[in-house]
Amino acid sequence: MPAIAMMFASSLQLHVVNPLGAFLLFVLWIVLFRCSHLLVMLMRREPIIGWAIGPLGISFMMSHEPSVLFTWLNAIVPAIVSGGILYVGFFSPLSPFIVPHHPLFQVLAVVCGILVSSTGDLVTALRDSVYPLWGEARILRNIQVLRATWARIHFTPYGNSYVNDHFDSTPSDLLKAF
Repeated sequence: MPAIAMMFASSLQLHVVNPLGAFLLFVLWIVLFRCSHLLVMLMRREPIIGWAIGPLGISFMMSHEPSVLFTWLNAIVPAIVSGGILYVGFFSPLSPFIVPHHPLFQVLAVVCGILVSSTGDLVTALRDSVYPLWGEARILRNIQVLRATWARIHFTPYGNSYVNDHFDSTPSDLLKAF
């Protein structure tokens, strides 16, 4: 191994000073990341068909295809929030970690955190840009994905009437079909 790689590898050590603070940073990171998704969704001002709670968090179903702007905002805003939380959490004076303040390590830590949290959002934005769905097809795809992840799906009153009007079925019958 080259000498510079050995020197760099020996200087990249992460020490947890405050385990409770590290846990709270992790929880804050996830909560603010999910809240940024919710904020972008609320900026659309469209009726919600339903929501689901599953192992991957809370998801919301809407019937209309979002515009290209909101599709990419839903990927970029949470990534920026994630990177900001990680940078402040790792490299501020109140950090629960002792980490080297080498610029390469800072970039590597933030980029890895963004990739962990936002890769799925980027894939979804690319899929929605290339293969846009709206209306019934979008709802059926969302239900299929949510059922595959064992999420518990709840319909809003608007969602109940939407399912009755467009599928001539009740939400429970629609979910049984999947």
